[in-house]
Amino acid sequence: MARMHLTLQQLRLFEAVSRHRHFTRAAEELHLTQPAVSIQLRRLEENVGAKLFEHIGKRFFLTPAGHEMQAACNDILGRLQVLEQSLDSLDDTLKGPLRLSVVTSTKYFLPHLLGSFIVDHPAVLPRLIVTNRERVIERLVENLDDFVIMGQAPDDLAVEAHPFYENLIVVAAHTQHPLSAVRSIPPLQIARERWLVREAGSGTRSAFDRYLIENDLAITPYMELGSTEAIKQGVMAGLGVSVLPISSMQLELTNGCLAVLDVQGFPLCRRWNAVWLKGKTLSPVARAFVDFLLAGASSDRTSPLAGGRLSASNAPGN
Repeated sequence: MARMHLTLQQLRLFEAVSRHRHFTRAAEELHLTQPAVSIQLRRLEENVGAKLFEHIGKRFFLTPAGHEMQAACNDILGRLQVLEQSLDSLDDTLKGPLRLSVVTSTKYFLPHLLGSFIVDHPAVLPRLIVTNRERVIERLVENLDDFVIMGQAPDDLAVEAHPFYENLIVVAAHTQHPLSAVRSIPPLQIARERWLVREAGSGTRSAFDRYLIENDLAITPYMELGSTEAIKQGVMAGLGVSVLPISSMQLELTNGCLAVLDVQGFPLCRRWNAVWLKGKTLSPVARAFVDFLLAGASSDRTSPLAGGRLSASNAPGN
């Protein structure tokens, strides 16, 4: 280890390149030229005494040594960030970055929660990545964020998961669907419908799959779509029915573009969770935001939007 003479600039450069998997994007983020980044990383490899990157065809990969360096960079830079924010907190002003990765469906409520938090703490700088569940788990494993927000926490990872927000999943249909006026629809009957579903691995899809298993049912999806917005458009076009978080349907329900079917066993009641690796030390900013989320949960805040729960006007049976 004595042979290593690493600089913080080299570690920041390597972290950015390994995160983006792209030299040009890393250079743009750090306001440097690509040649300057390449030179610094070559020097880093010389100091380490091992290749950290390799190109196979047009694809960019980290070597085994590169993965070790990535983990070390995340640890070192993360600790420095915690130190910086801890020192900043001594002046009683909460400030600094808040790095979050969240699954796509949270975009319908999380900006409202984040906005309320920023009103009280304007010096906090949120950095929000909205992506699919698979990528959120990857970022969780790589410890790239302060914490992540998802539905079901992964069972195969040692994590802390703190539920804070109610996630009601309902069966959505076109307003003129024949079943829109039917009450207490049996699971077997709804299973015969033409189904639009999210891709495998989606949290909403996983919740629906569990519902099918619990009711000893199986469906053949008519269409598999990659986003909640695509699902909503398909349902509104009359292509089929689907399961959707109620929080994603507020505008369409208000405008009478979608209906919630009264299906036995629905709504599926889940919770959104703030999740991080067990043993991780949260920065003061991250801890404050988690406390803010949990305080809302303890006060039974289920939605920052009007009608976050199934209201009398859109609930099945009314």
